[in-house]
Amino acid sequence: MAITANDVKTLRDRTNAPMMECKTALTESGGDMEKAIQWLRTKAGSKIGTFAARETAEGRIAYHLDAASGVGAIVEMRCETAPVSKTDQFIQLANEVAKQIALKNPANVDELLKQPSVAVPGKTINDRIMDVFQLIRENMKPHRFTRWQGLVGDYVHHDGSVGVMLLVEGAKADPQLLRDVCMHITARNPVAATKDDVPADKLAKETEIAREQTKNDPKNASKPANIIDKILEGKMKTWLAENVLLEQPFVKDDTKTVGQLLTASGLKLVKFVRYKVGEIG
Repeated sequence: MAITANDVKTLRDRTNAPMMECKTALTESGGDMEKAIQWLRTKAGSKIGTFAARETAEGRIAYHLDAASGVGAIVEMRCETAPVSKTDQFIQLANEVAKQIALKNPANVDELLKQPSVAVPGKTINDRIMDVFQLIRENMKPHRFTRWQGLVGDYVHHDGSVGVMLLVEGAKADPQLLRDVCMHITARNPVAATKDDVPADKLAKETEIAREQTKNDPKNASKPANIIDKILEGKMKTWLAENVLLEQPFVKDDTKTVGQLLTASGLKLVKFVRYKVGEIG
């Protein structure tokens, strides 16, 4: 079958692959458009294997809330470069993946990639990644995700670089309040939700630092042990207020802590997750 220039243009419009690759794909597929698309996918699959060695330190955070079931999902999608993370195609892909996780509850990234896409019937999530790879020619993948059901709130920074998901208990929750608390977590980056959640080794390390600071301060040289203990206690109280979510002054109203804000609304914090693009984890 003769391959026409219009055939090549049609395939390029559908795949955004280079013209010569489109011509070769059609030739190898006997002019069958669908087979040519599959040929390009196969070729891209081989090519993406070489791209996979490249570091994916850029990307964006995406979130999806299914209001009917109260299920929320947050995902970090990685790519190679910052400009790609801002493209419409990559943003759409990240949102699709977040929706997939919320609705289909994959156990891990490998299972996620194999699942049939809820957004594009007839394709898997891996197929969808391959589709976007065909357009952008850059390695991309889901890096990590979290899915919770209940009273969940979220916030993703406008550039997609940081995102937070929050889970609380209570009769009901104002979505704007939960969003405000998530914005607070984005800005203040607490190390733990409650004092009890601070890892023991972290608390011990901070206590030792505070002890050394107190001991080495010349102003404390002649103070009795009980006063030194009170100074140390004050330092640790300050550290907790700066680093533990429920102890932190709320960014929108520092006359109350986040814990007081939630209690006043009849809510109890269960847990939160904060994703920043490029973090190890």
